[in-house]
Amino acid sequence: MGCTSCATGANGQPKGCKNNGTCGTDGCNKLTVFDWLSNMSLPGNQEPFSAVEVRFKNGRKHFYQNPDKLSLSIGDTVATEASPGHDIGMVTLTGELVRVQMKKKKEPINIEALPKIYRKATQKDIDVWQKCRDREADIQKRSREIAIRLGLKMKLSDIEFQGDGSKAIFYYTADERVDFRQLIKEFARTFNTRIEMKQIGLRQEAARLGGIGSCGRELCCSTWLTDFRSVNTSAARYQQLSLNPQKLAGQCGKLKCCLNYELDTYLEALEEFPKTDVKLKTEKGNAYCQKTDIFKGLMWFVYEKDGMNWHTLKVEKVNEIIALNKKGKTVASLEEFIEDVSVSNEKLFSDAVGQDSLTRFDKPKRSKSSRRKKSKRSRNKQGNKSNTKNTAKKSSNSKGGNSNKKRRPKQKPKNNA
Repeated sequence: MGCTSCATGANGQPKGCKNNGTCGTDGCNKLTVFDWLSNMSLPGNQEPFSAVEVRFKNGRKHFYQNPDKLSLSIGDTVATEASPGHDIGMVTLTGELVRVQMKKKKEPINIEALPKIYRKATQKDIDVWQKCRDREADIQKRSREIAIRLGLKMKLSDIEFQGDGSKAIFYYTADERVDFRQLIKEFARTFNTRIEMKQIGLRQEAARLGGIGSCGRELCCSTWLTDFRSVNTSAARYQQLSLNPQKLAGQCGKLKCCLNYELDTYLEALEEFPKTDVKLKTEKGNAYCQKTDIFKGLMWFVYEKDGMNWHTLKVEKVNEIIALNKKGKTVASLEEFIEDVSVSNEKLFSDAVGQDSLTRFDKPKRSKSSRRKKSKRSRNKQGNKSNTKNTAKKSSNSKGGNSNKKRRPKQKPKNNA
C-alpha cells in the first residue's frame, strides 16, 4: 500500500481509504509513479510544466495539455479530449516529472500538439462513465458469442468504453490475420455504438487482465513494468536453469520477464569463467568440463578415459592451467589443483516462520507387518471378550438356578420297624 490511509485500524483490521478502488494519493493504483519532485519548489522565473499524465482503464496512459491552467492534483477525475466526444480518466502525474516521463517514453515535448483537458469531471460525467463500465462484462460475453458464430479465430480479451459512451474499443489477440469486417457490422448493429478494434500481443493481454504469478505476487507487467523487453532461452542457459517450458513460461504463454532481471549479473560473473568446451591437457590425458557453479566459482572436470571420477577445481586454477597449455606446457595431473570443498553441518533451511509440512493432513501408510499385528490384536480382544461373556453367563445361570429352586423341608428317615 502506498498511502497512510491504508494502514491498520483498530483490532488489527485494515483501515481502508473508502475510495472504492481509487486511492486518493494514487499510491495503490496500477502502474503508478512516485512523484519524487512533489516537495521541491521550482526555481525563480520558471513556470510549471503544464502537461499532465492521465490514466484510463487497465493502465492505459496518455499525456494531455492543461490550457485553462486548472489546479489539478494526483487522483482527480478529468474529462479529456477524444475523437469523437470526450473521455474520462484519472490524473496520475503532474509537474516536472511529466517532462521526465515523456523523455523516457521518447515522445516529443510539444505541449501544443497534445490533446486538451476540458474540465474536472462533474457528477453527471462520472454517472455516465460508470453506466458504460457496468455494461462491459455483458457486452464482452455477447461479443465472444458473435465471434464464435462467425467462425473467427480470435480471442476478445477486453472491452473499454469511452467516457461518454460514444465508442467502444475491443482488444483482441489472434495468431493470424483476421477479416473482421462482418464482425464490426454485427457489433455496431447489436450494441448501437461506434466500434474500434485493436490487436494486442499476449504480453499486453496479460498486463491488461492481471493475475498472480508463480512467485505469489501480482504480475510485474500489470503493476509496475511498462516496457516489454524480448526474453530469449539463452537467458535461462546463462543462469543454468532447466529448459522446462512449464516453469519458464508465464501466464501469457511467453518466457517470464523476470528472467532478464539478474541476467546482467550472471553475464558479469561468467566473464571470469573459461568456455566449457576448452580441454585441459595433462600428462594423464585430456580433461573436459562437466559442470560449473557460478555462485561458488567452481568447475568440475573429468578425464576422457575416466568419466566417473570428478575433480573439483577453482576458476583461478582452471585459468592457470589453460594459460600453461597455451604456452605449450602440460601439467602433471588435475589432482595437484584439486580444491577441497568443506561441507558445513549447518542447516540450509530452518523453519523460522513455523511452516508445517505439506503432508501433515495425510494419513501415514502402514506396513503389512503392522497391519497383521493389528488384526491379531483385534482377534485376541474379541476372543477375550467372548470368553468373559460366557463365564459371566455361566456364573449368573448358576446363581439364578439356585435362587429359583424352592427349599423343600427335610424328610425324616423312615423307621422300618
